Amino acid sequence: MTIWVPEDDGFADLGQHDAFAGGAPYNTFARLRREDPCHWSDFDQGKGYWSITRHADIDRMIRDVATFSSASGIRMEDQTHEEYMARRTFQETDGTEHRKVRMKVAKAFSPGVVAGFEDQIRALCHPILDSALAKGSFCATHDIARELPMRMLGQILGVPDEDLTWLVDKGDALMANTDPDFTDHVADKMDTDAYRLMPFNSPAGAELYEYARDLMAKKNARGDTTGILHLILTPDENGETISDTEFRNFFCLLVAAGNDTTRYSIAAGIQALARQPGLLQQMQSGEVWDTAPDEIVRWASPATYFRRTATRDVEVHGKQIRAGDKVLYWFISANRDPQMFPDPYQLNLARKPNRQLGWGQGGPHVCLGMHLARLEVRVLFQELVKRINSVETTGPEAFVRSNFVNGIKHLPVRVTLN
Repeated sequence: MTIWVPEDDGFADLGQHDAFAGGAPYNTFARLRREDPCHWSDFDQGKGYWSITRHADIDRMIRDVATFSSASGIRMEDQTHEEYMARRTFQETDGTEHRKVRMKVAKAFSPGVVAGFEDQIRALCHPILDSALAKGSFCATHDIARELPMRMLGQILGVPDEDLTWLVDKGDALMANTDPDFTDHVADKMDTDAYRLMPFNSPAGAELYEYARDLMAKKNARGDTTGILHLILTPDENGETISDTEFRNFFCLLVAAGNDTTRYSIAAGIQALARQPGLLQQMQSGEVWDTAPDEIVRWASPATYFRRTATRDVEVHGKQIRAGDKVLYWFISANRDPQMFPDPYQLNLARKPNRQLGWGQGGPHVCLGMHLARLEVRVLFQELVKRINSVETTGPEAFVRSNFVNGIKHLPVRVTLN
């Protein structure tokens, strides 16, 4: 049963953000999985790229970091070496360099530490749901899905509550830098060369740089040396610290990626509750919470792809990938692959096993915040379904204009309460 597949003719240009503006082109991904799972596309903004669309191929290739490297960027766009060095985070490094930064912060996002956040997250959910549900009709993305990760982000970063909306707006301008609803500097519609050394080629990066510097100065002035930001600045066993640029880029990454994945997973889950009969009752039964968060993330697939760059010539499905070629792992396609997920267009809260790739699982680059995102999704839906008898959409949803971020940016719904 297909719950929702946007109309596309099966030949969408995946390099164009407009191809995703009405929702992901699932028909195109289905055709590529069947007919051409290692597909070459020309790209009007730079070098062409290979699209890998089957789950089994991505699951195998993502572990082969010696052949498919992150150290030339993780997005489709080309960068000069100067731009890469100015913008990169530990996501765009490999080997020892990647491990050095990741190990510093991994313990802050470990399953044990994250489990201790549950009461805190549940407490944050109460005023969010009180405010939204009292309206009866509202935008589920803005009033619920955006609010929880934003407030949790503020507590993790140790920033004042009054700064949170501004911070998340700037994070949106970075991640969704191709959507005019989020930025005045639409990356593929205007000359953004003045910001080419900023994260995502966006002026929002410069503003977040300045904010991060001032935030740390204020924290240091009052002797506050707790939290993840000080953790990343702590010298390693050799006395080495990350550079100012690396720290600012890490801050931008936390602000942007720390919000989007959870927000758009929650929004997609609420959309499914409204569209698929029986899900609300399943959640209210309380029997699916071990499996539901991963299935909601599979359904949402908020990160559409990550790029790698081939380090050597290699053959995939009879195609010759050359050293230096861009290779895109389309997680959004893998998460609808019927060879891995029976009835992939059905959200099955009890799906097990669930080898969804929403967090880029496999190899060393798995999402650092996946345990936190999973917990936020679970707790939010646990609290939501306690309060409602029904939820329905009251108009068309709107999607982020991006081939990198898959998200419902506007989801009008109406609820009835218990």
